[in-house]
Amino acid sequence: MSVCAVTMFVLLAGLPFSEVRGEQATAGKPTDAAKGEYKLKIPFGLEETAVVIPADNPLTKEKVELGRLLFFDKRLSKNNTIACASCHLPQFAFTDGKPVSTGVNGLKGGRSAPASLNRIFSKAQFWDGRAETLEDQSVGPFINPVEHGFKNHDEMIAKMKKIPGYRKLFQEVFGSDITINNVGKAIASFQRTILSGNSPGDRFDQGQDEKAISPAAQNGLILFREKARCTKCHSGFNFTDEKFHNLGIGWDDNRVDLGRYMVTGNAEEIGAFKTPTLREVARSAPYMHDGRFKTLEEVVNFYNKGGVKNPHQDNLIIPLELTDQEKHDLVEFLRTLNGEGWQHVKAPTSFPK
Repeated sequence: MSVCAVTMFVLLAGLPFSEVRGEQATAGKPTDAAKGEYKLKIPFGLEETAVVIPADNPLTKEKVELGRLLFFDKRLSKNNTIACASCHLPQFAFTDGKPVSTGVNGLKGGRSAPASLNRIFSKAQFWDGRAETLEDQSVGPFINPVEHGFKNHDEMIAKMKKIPGYRKLFQEVFGSDITINNVGKAIASFQRTILSGNSPGDRFDQGQDEKAISPAAQNGLILFREKARCTKCHSGFNFTDEKFHNLGIGWDDNRVDLGRYMVTGNAEEIGAFKTPTLREVARSAPYMHDGRFKTLEEVVNFYNKGGVKNPHQDNLIIPLELTDQEKHDLVEFLRTLNGEGWQHVKAPTSFPK
């Protein structure tokens, strides 16, 4: 949860329904349309026009299924112990429930695993935005020595080529042998089917059900938009401006991560990190890029105090002067943002041999 400048004060700007028939849809399940086509059904509250799918990587049933296999396969690590899914678990909103993630040989990274849901609405990926596409993000962790542990992508592809089942699938899906480019396309395609929408907050705010959330949460919604200033950053249907902001995390205990600055070299972005979506936020603890806060209450208290002052802090971070009741109501609203669309994701029962 972070605070930033946007002029929009509309909380949920999603289309009423993504399908012409007006059904409340479950994301990611394929239809029986054209052979090979993967028809996304966007849940209520999300905005279909904001979907980002590269022209050179259209969704197909076969590609999504291949990506699902790759996402859950621990053989795509140096020592067969880590899969993408090791740090992106459905029960934790596709994070891992830990302050920072654990990779090969028990090594720990320095940042919390970002939620990998609703990535179809984003371009830049990772906390620092270093991957310009979801395809780039999908293959980055494989060559991180702390994550999957391969020294380079050639080493990983050589290992994969020893698995005849994968060579067969890549021929069927892409018409070629295994390449890192196509590994990225497959995993990115699968990730684009992991969606969250149709939350109680959506249904209340868009007039579907006036009793969908409690009176306390309703007050929290007003606070979210106004006194608590949350929509200065967590704006739009996906509750993020997709920008980078310095909140002061780490400046009070000499654990400063330079964040976006390490990507751009722009001094104005020292200590800045990408605004995460708040969808499924009640499931994605602990919070912040270093996982320092265990509860939503701790997060709200942090903002209420105005973050931690430092030379590069976003100038919109100010003390909020929320009362204890207002802080409670704000948290109650945040808990209404758990939704539907990702529950179809299941781990494979077997993998190519």
